[in-house]
Amino acid sequence: MPHPPQFVLETALYLDDLEAARAFYGGLMGLETAVEVPGRHVFYRVGDGMLLLFNPEATQAPPGNPDMPVPPHGARGPGHVCFAATRDEIADWRALFEAAGVPVDTEFDWPNGARSLYVRDPAGNSVEFAKRGLWAHG
Repeated sequence: MPHPPQFVLETALYLDDLEAARAFYGGLMGLETAVEVPGRHVFYRVGDGMLLLFNPEATQAPPGNPDMPVPPHGARGPGHVCFAATRDEIADWRALFEAAGVPVDTEFDWPNGARSLYVRDPAGNSVEFAKRGLWAHG
């Protein structure tokens, strides 16, 4: 049996309005665009990982490229992504979102002392910023 995975390489969210997603993730948050196919997807670099944003209508169709036979996929309704951030960075993110008119859903400290900030992207996905130690164990 192989060793259990040690790293999440990519996270996917599904959004009907990719232009609004680009304004939020690329514009407001400043993520670097890695790959884009207009109307289908836009992918952003996040450190060593990737945030994949898909139009669910386009990804539920069978693949059109035999060299890249990615199976159809998709989801409906709000998803969730969490970005690692220090306590100071969380305060900076809160200030940025407030200045841009993006409401903060909630912000609080977990029992282990980690802090989280939650906002919503234009499609209603839950976007969290949390201290890296949130899931520390041991």
